[in-house]
Amino acid sequence: MISADAIRGYIDLMVLSILDERPSYPYELVRTITEVSDGQYPIKQTTLYSAVKRLESAGMIAAHAEKSPTGKPRTYYQLTDAGRALRLARLDEWQQTRDIVDRFTQGGF
Repeated sequence: MISADAIRGYIDLMVLSILDERPSYPYELVRTITEVSDGQYPIKQTTLYSAVKRLESAGMIAAHAEKSPTGKPRTYYQLTDAGRALRLARLDEWQQTRDIVDRFTQGGF
């Protein structure tokens, strides 16, 4: 299981990456993150909602309402152009971070 502290800085990148594939709603985002991580990171709904609200306030994602199959309204989020640009920047940052940590963990320095 991955600690929340270890992954905290990358939650936005995970959300942006999912929304780059397709619009989604919060419960589905939680389910996707849990499934894709093979249960190693069962994100809390409060953590996800904080990330979604932060990204929405910054203009990285946009919300729109749709009816669910049961007829109830559901808030979907989709990536904005600014969100796509942020995703690419965060992806680059992640690659650099991973490369630096790998230098230490793989030895030979």
